[in-house]
Amino acid sequence: MTEDDLCFTPATELARLYRAGALSPRTVMAAVLARIAAQDGAINAFVTRLGDQAMEEAAAAERRFAAGTPLGALDGVPVTVKDLTLTKGIPTQYGSKTRRGFVPDLDAPIVTRLRAAGAIIIGKTTTPEFGWIGTGRSPLSGLTHTPWRIGLTAGGSSAGAGAAAAAGFGPLHQGSDAAGSIRLPAHFCGVFGLKPSFGRVPIHPVSNTDYSSHLGPLTRSVADAALMLKVMAGPHPWDHTSLEAPPADYPARLDQPPRRLRLAYSADFGHARVDPEIAALARAGAARLADALGAELHEVTPPWGKAGPDLIRFFWPAHWAVHAPKLADWRAVMDPGFVACIEEGTRIGMADYQLMRERKYAYIRDINIFFDDWDFLLSPAASVAAFPSERLAPEGWPEHPWDWLGWAEFSYPFDLSGHPAASVPAGFTADGLPVGLQIVGQRFDDLGVLQMSRAFERAAPWAERRPPKHEAPATA
Repeated sequence: MTEDDLCFTPATELARLYRAGALSPRTVMAAVLARIAAQDGAINAFVTRLGDQAMEEAAAAERRFAAGTPLGALDGVPVTVKDLTLTKGIPTQYGSKTRRGFVPDLDAPIVTRLRAAGAIIIGKTTTPEFGWIGTGRSPLSGLTHTPWRIGLTAGGSSAGAGAAAAAGFGPLHQGSDAAGSIRLPAHFCGVFGLKPSFGRVPIHPVSNTDYSSHLGPLTRSVADAALMLKVMAGPHPWDHTSLEAPPADYPARLDQPPRRLRLAYSADFGHARVDPEIAALARAGAARLADALGAELHEVTPPWGKAGPDLIRFFWPAHWAVHAPKLADWRAVMDPGFVACIEEGTRIGMADYQLMRERKYAYIRDINIFFDDWDFLLSPAASVAAFPSERLAPEGWPEHPWDWLGWAEFSYPFDLSGHPAASVPAGFTADGLPVGLQIVGQRFDDLGVLQMSRAFERAAPWAERRPPKHEAPATA
């Protein structure tokens, strides 16, 4: 196995080889760290690297395997953690100069669980300032690019996680998603991303976004995501919104067929603008999945679709207004778009907020009523392929000081509603850029979304296609 192959080996396979004594955690770690050192100057997936610490932990894992006492399912496996997630003794800077150098004194629950399973944190991945946009533009770390084309966005806000997964910087990458921030990087980077049901994975601190923030995996295979989700999921006392149910055995049940197969497909949710090439690839992917499962695919226009834009464009600035106190001292070093979004939010009054919440809860009810008739909803994961990294939207799309959501109308509905949703690689544009197919399941059916994603992966494998190497530093 070459060094490149080691870097792209799934976590499920690494775990098997480690236990069999056929592969060393130190060998894998050295290969992954060398790849990062050679290529991340161009991609910019990391804001903090932990190479020396990771090698020490790999040596400790190797000793445990030799003694027959591995910690857990992820012992010796490299993992990255997003820069929005607390890591004890490791900087957590939120992609912002306002938090430069902040080092937490505790781990978030998912970090505790990953460590307990033996996973080795190799670094913190880039995010836009406090995760506010769906691209990889940060005042702290600069621009993050999709490995498929330097100069084009990796998506966001889990920009570094998506780019690292695509580039072969290890198998497991943690992301978070409040309007698409796992699925959008998966789409732009050609990897698998799962936003679980709300509460499936505990969050600390609990997000101040009215039950719309989710944590989940970005990986190159569905099996790796299932394994990572099983480790991270489950109730935790620090998160009063976490689900009481323990996680299902996602890896063991991955290849079972979903319980029911009433499949709906929507090209635009009744309102979204979509590039024709993206729409064609998503529609073909949906048809291929239906054929593979022997199911009928029904074209639908969700009756709740047109209500989404007004809701997200109200709540997005409303929730970011919590950062308004920073403007007095930090405005000059903050992302100007983020500043504009915050200022928009400060103009929203409490009565208006509560009235709009009533509309949101009706919207969520309508989505759940829709899923009384359908087990899964398929759609494009986003409306466009990767565009220049510094922009909020592609050329030819409306420009706005902060509103980037026009090309992401497919993702945020399920952050508002809490449904599980994934982006699976569905092909490439004629220009060689990846495109994702979104798979949305009924509330709490994370297993079903994983099973559907696995069925698509088997019908249209993607993991063997790798982006080009990038040895030179980026110019942007």
